[in-house]
Amino acid sequence: MSAMTRILTGAATALALVLPAHATEYRVAVGDGAGGTQEALGKAFVAALEEQSGGNMTAKLFLNGQLGDEQDTVTAAATGTLDFSILAINNITPFSPSVGTLTLPYVILSQEDAEKVTQGEIGQQMVEQTIEDAGVRIIGWGYSGFRVLTNSKKPVSTVADLQGLVVRVPKNEIMIETYKSWGINPTPMAWGETFAALQQKVVDGQDNPYMTVYAMKFDEVQKYITNIRYIFSIEPLIVSEALFEGLSEEEQAQVLAAGEAATKASAEFLRAEETKIREELVARGMEITEPADGEKEFIALAEAAVWPKFYDQIGGKEVLDNVLTSLGRPAAAE
Repeated sequence: MSAMTRILTGAATALALVLPAHATEYRVAVGDGAGGTQEALGKAFVAALEEQSGGNMTAKLFLNGQLGDEQDTVTAAATGTLDFSILAINNITPFSPSVGTLTLPYVILSQEDAEKVTQGEIGQQMVEQTIEDAGVRIIGWGYSGFRVLTNSKKPVSTVADLQGLVVRVPKNEIMIETYKSWGINPTPMAWGETFAALQQKVVDGQDNPYMTVYAMKFDEVQKYITNIRYIFSIEPLIVSEALFEGLSEEEQAQVLAAGEAATKASAEFLRAEETKIREELVARGMEITEPADGEKEFIALAEAAVWPKFYDQIGGKEVLDNVLTSLGRPAAAE
């Protein structure tokens, strides 16, 4: 456990001991299991919420999809039957397509890129768009790192090596089309079904960040990791807009401040823990392969085939160009 995690855990414990009897306890749906970025984000949020509200508001995490599949929690929050949810950004994209810009392959190339986009003007635009589109408000961002490919059959370093593998992906068009650009038809599947499908060999592989691979114990059913960097996984923390609008201005400010504190804690958590997690997965028997030729073949195929296909869906080529130029990169090719 890192020093930061110990501090957050200690703070949460201490505050829980002095919470007033009338404290409001909210439910937070968490798709992943213990030990990963989503739980760390959730713990940081709960500790900050209790601190900001003087103990008048608290929350309880429900891990491993106990409150529903990640996409289902968006609907539940929108209808006011769920308070908060932490989920992979690709699972909110079907409800608010402009957010999908951040799931286009090779748009985010580093953790610094992810923080700059989500915490800046573009991130705020996405917050506002998601309220309008989906009836939920993004109040925090978790950072999980790049989605690496895992499989149970063979080392993969080239696009050719991918052929013949059955790979699970979320029910997300952008990710599906990315794999198609690499020459295979992936298998869309709900997150809650993934571990069993890997265990039963219904699918050979999947992609997720090291933190998620560890939290979900995928090392028990997967052998090989390919260190691709096509998507940097971002985990929004959302609140029901109906719930948020029902709070007083002071309470709204406290919730937003807690989300901001949790965002910063998540960035620190990833920097502190990802290398350790990677080493632990190797110690458990997983083998890591780097993509050949600096991943150039993967990048060229995905950018050429996938980016133009989704310009209309994300709100136009200019939406992508705004993200790219904000990161100091050239606009997408015509």
